[in-house]
Amino acid sequence: MPAAPNHHLGADGEAVPSAYFVRTGTSSFRSTLHSQGAWQLGEQHMSAASALVVHQLERALPTDKQISRITFDILGVIHSGEFDIEVETIRPGKTIELIEARMVHRGVHTGVGAPRTSVTARVWRLSTSDTSPVAGLEVAPFPDPSTFESRNLSELWPGGFIGSLSGAEAPGGRPGRRQTWLSTNVSVVEGEEDSTYAAFVKYCDSMNGMAVREDPREVFFPNVDLTIHFFRPPAPGGVGQDISVGFGETGTGITHAVFHDVSGPVGYCVQSLTVRLPQGSKRADQG
Repeated sequence: MPAAPNHHLGADGEAVPSAYFVRTGTSSFRSTLHSQGAWQLGEQHMSAASALVVHQLERALPTDKQISRITFDILGVIHSGEFDIEVETIRPGKTIELIEARMVHRGVHTGVGAPRTSVTARVWRLSTSDTSPVAGLEVAPFPDPSTFESRNLSELWPGGFIGSLSGAEAPGGRPGRRQTWLSTNVSVVEGEEDSTYAAFVKYCDSMNGMAVREDPREVFFPNVDLTIHFFRPPAPGGVGQDISVGFGETGTGITHAVFHDVSGPVGYCVQSLTVRLPQGSKRADQG
């Protein structure tokens, strides 16, 4: 993994706002220590980055349509520091449209001279209509979060983003299979109210670290993408994750979850994993 210098706001002792990012222009931002990832001190966590991409998309292209699907692709290390979010309409339409957004890093923060895109997102937005007479969904019931046991997530993973979350877990969880409830008081952008979908998306990518199958010091399993399908618009507040993680035999894996909010199930999230056994790890030696 290429080295990522630590350019988060706060890394040099500056005051850190209660936000993952600060806006520096119409479409430009700087990351704060709250957005810090778990793999390197100088990277962003994909949960924070993906939330910002959606937040800026919703602000740049407002609509009365609803999001039905978001697919993020992670093209490399998500560098800390300053960057831009570029947004454009790929497929316009009165009832269906496709939007693309990109996180683009420039200058010293990339480690190279040329601009570099770290995250892309494609978002389908559909018109709303009353389909309540045929509404229905069959998913496993989610436990009452009041019965969950509090969990210090920083004991699982390092980094500012994980440290920004409050977590609880349903009793009976096991490696690769857990039910969690997450919340945070940290906003996506300083001084701005979280957009409807960004307030939800900021929890989604965390699911890969909430139900680990193996010790991450012995097995690497970063995700290369994140896809979210929505049943309905999310409600404000924390989110529940009903998570399953599977590793295949040839170096790939999948993290899958049904996400819930205070009103019930919201949608499905899926991540594609690259599973690696580092040379010298105990698990590699057992092969």
